[in-house]
Amino acid sequence: MLTQPGQRGWFRRHGPLRRMLRYIGIFLLLVIALLFGGFLWFADTVTSLKAPDGVKADAIVVLTGGYQRVDQAVGLLRDKAGQRLLISGAHPAASPGSIRRATQASPDLFRCCVDIGYEALDTIGNANEITRWISDHDYRSVLVVTNNYHMPRTLLELRRRDHRTEFIPYPVINADLSRKAWFTEPDALRLMLAEYAKMAAASMRAVIGYSQSDGLRSEQQIETESTQPRR
Repeated sequence: MLTQPGQRGWFRRHGPLRRMLRYIGIFLLLVIALLFGGFLWFADTVTSLKAPDGVKADAIVVLTGGYQRVDQAVGLLRDKAGQRLLISGAHPAASPGSIRRATQASPDLFRCCVDIGYEALDTIGNANEITRWISDHDYRSVLVVTNNYHMPRTLLELRRRDHRTEFIPYPVINADLSRKAWFTEPDALRLMLAEYAKMAAASMRAVIGYSQSDGLRSEQQIETESTQPRR
């Protein structure tokens, strides 16, 4: 059977289908290159982060959920690196007393200078809870305490909501990624890839101005979860 002329035109070397497939291939290669380059930038940023020495700010905020974050933030408050500390994203079942005992801080320090936020469910919620607290106290410079791999996304969400405040990163480094071949360790590589994917999604939301939720618990949720044991 002879091939129809229209079919020969569609599939020939310079036909519409081949041209479309070529454009799709080029686009996919560009996307892959962009994602790979972005991951290299992200990895370089994370591995080069270091906690600054002798830094001071108006206040300190710490995002719960990672290794030694709250301990280091309380240590900064004790050293007078800031006037007041917000612990953002605490579980409603965690009482101030239990958090204080876990950090071995003095009752006087917690009583005078520590606020605990129970509303935040995720990093977006942390950013909303933190920026509202900053606005309420009229702070201009804030130390941000979280793990090094979590810092880029945290700063992105904070600066997206508050352009006035100076956010000073104070990374918690539980593994010195700059001195080891972390990319050969499956757990470290998995963590970095997962966090990079979240960072890329946050960047896209910032570009298009979209956020699916405020990441905050309602008062009813806080009351309900405060009576339930933590899992």
